[in-house]
Amino acid sequence: MASAAHSRDPSLDAEWEEWKKKFEKTYSPDEEGHRRALWEENKKIIEKHNAEYEQGKTTYTMGLNQFSDMTDTEFKKKMTGFQRQRIKKRHTFQDHLFLSVPKSVDWRERGFVTPVKNQGHCASSWAFSATGALEGQMFRKTGRLIPLSEQNLLDCMDFNVTHGCRGGFMQRAFQYVKDSGGLATEKSYPYKGLGGECRFHAGISAANVSDFVQVPGCEKALMKAVAKVGPISVAVDASHSSFRFYENGTYYEPQCRRVHLNHAVLVVGYGFEGEESNGNSYWLVKNSWGEEWGMRGYVKMAKDWNNNCGIATYATYPIV
Repeated sequence: MASAAHSRDPSLDAEWEEWKKKFEKTYSPDEEGHRRALWEENKKIIEKHNAEYEQGKTTYTMGLNQFSDMTDTEFKKKMTGFQRQRIKKRHTFQDHLFLSVPKSVDWRERGFVTPVKNQGHCASSWAFSATGALEGQMFRKTGRLIPLSEQNLLDCMDFNVTHGCRGGFMQRAFQYVKDSGGLATEKSYPYKGLGGECRFHAGISAANVSDFVQVPGCEKALMKAVAKVGPISVAVDASHSSFRFYENGTYYEPQCRRVHLNHAVLVVGYGFEGEESNGNSYWLVKNSWGEEWGMRGYVKMAKDWNNNCGIATYATYPIV
């Protein structure tokens, strides 16, 4: 840490202080030098990428955000949370039943999507992805959009099955809601960002699940599911600094994996930039890192680019 403190660039002092104030960062004297060095290194990565964007080499920009003082290891441990788990195979989405779909969809415009939430320093993205899909299906059924409780899932699911702030699987969450007889509202069971004692009872239930559907792992099937069903839970590879610092544009990462995925998000639509035929299609994705990240909490992820970042690999949604 001491060596890191000596490596700082004095010309960045004012920007560093402004960044700390914006994101309410405070450190001990021993830690600040280490965090400052990480911040400066990440700032260089971002500036190099944005210079390539200006040259037309990439399709998105990056920016300093609340994660700019973290190592890759810290970030992955605290801010992701998808863990693929074995589960009895359920219904499979029959995409051949839907022959035509719209060229673009945005379920936010039709009232299916709650405001962006923030998982905090807890690898609970699986819970936010699951509640997002369930919120959409309950809206379709009842006409009422009610934010549902991720904390209910963290506290009450079997820790041997889903590991709370250490990761989980959306299908397991749907199975829990089915087995327990419901899920609480966010208001009645607010989020704390760490596991605790289960306080769920039937009187606070606001949603139910009768079963869930697995979407075949291809983008064509995912497109039809999004168009015909609503917001869909998916997992992606969010392990790259390009995703951590994403700011705007259509995100494409050539180093992304399509299988060993680590972060759960919610596809709420799809569309294209400019001419549809120019390969500029995107998935509209709701994240759970607050509105300070990306496009007010959203990211446009490259669509029809060979399942980039594995977005179609583990798609699923509940039946209510």
